[in-house]
Amino acid sequence: MTLENSDAEHAIEISGVWKIFGNKSAEALADIRATGISKKAVLEKHGCVIGVADASMNIKPGEIFCVMGLSGSGKSTLVRHINRLLEPTDGRIVVNGHDIMALSPEKLRTYRNEHIAMVFQNFALMPHRSVLDNVAMPLEIRGINKNDRIEIAERTIDLVELTGWGNKFAHELSGGMQQRVGLARALAADPEILLMDEPFSALDPLIRRQLQNEFMKLSSQMKKTTVFITHDLEEAVRIGDRIAIMRDGRVVQTGTPEEIVMKPADEYVADFVAGISRLNVVRAHAVMQELGSFEAANGGLDKAAKEFAEDANLSVLMSHAIEDEKPMAVVDRNGSRVGVVTRADLLRTVIEGTETS
Repeated sequence: MTLENSDAEHAIEISGVWKIFGNKSAEALADIRATGISKKAVLEKHGCVIGVADASMNIKPGEIFCVMGLSGSGKSTLVRHINRLLEPTDGRIVVNGHDIMALSPEKLRTYRNEHIAMVFQNFALMPHRSVLDNVAMPLEIRGINKNDRIEIAERTIDLVELTGWGNKFAHELSGGMQQRVGLARALAADPEILLMDEPFSALDPLIRRQLQNEFMKLSSQMKKTTVFITHDLEEAVRIGDRIAIMRDGRVVQTGTPEEIVMKPADEYVADFVAGISRLNVVRAHAVMQELGSFEAANGGLDKAAKEFAEDANLSVLMSHAIEDEKPMAVVDRNGSRVGVVTRADLLRTVIEGTETS
């Protein structure tokens, strides 16, 4: 079974997915579509609970896509449809151009074992197995010979910086180390898709941040398409290329961290982003004036103006603006000037963020 498709625009396509728990789920969905009854009415009338409601999202190859929301928002329920731990009531899920819902039981087992891996919040390590055997377990299930799977497991253990711990057991490791083992086990199978369900939420803040850093470094090296579930917006903003925010089973906004923070879709999202500092999220390209417009209004831009990349964050720009009040040039990847940022632009952006919070 082959699921790799490097030419696909999207690694994962989720279209109109519904998950309604209960014996009358089909009737409940028909009623929702016909009359638009509420979540509460569905429970009262049909005895069913809406877990996911008409969710759609497209995830690009190699990106870290964060799905976040409060407890009960449907984020963990949704991600379990991608590996078909849950079957949707309705909707379509396509991975690298293949309809996952059409897989036979045999092909589904192959898909789970070879093409997709999941990292859980509670580590889910086998207590009777050593670290090395835990990491090698997916390869053992796949039927890879012992020498090869041990070699791969040892290499992956080194990758997550647990060299020398292969013969230890889970109870001998700290929580952070156990989660590294869980990540190593997922990576050892070399899947195209990585699902991470609040993997760091049970850890102390310092360990959590260290693992976030290590995960981002690994992600940039291995370029795995990752769906990362979290209830923490700061974590989502820090590691996500894009973020989908869920509420009551629905996706209420999808965008880059910058878009989510600067242009919240509604009051619910605005409340989420209220406590997030814009300094490390918002980039130069989002606050700059177009070069042509600035030059037309100001008679040009000084050739000696300090230049910053489009993705330089507000913190970097403001540090310079404190020392020098002159306009700054913004350059694209080719080094061409495309915009201008002034001290007033920076102050305006920070003030707007303060008013939002």
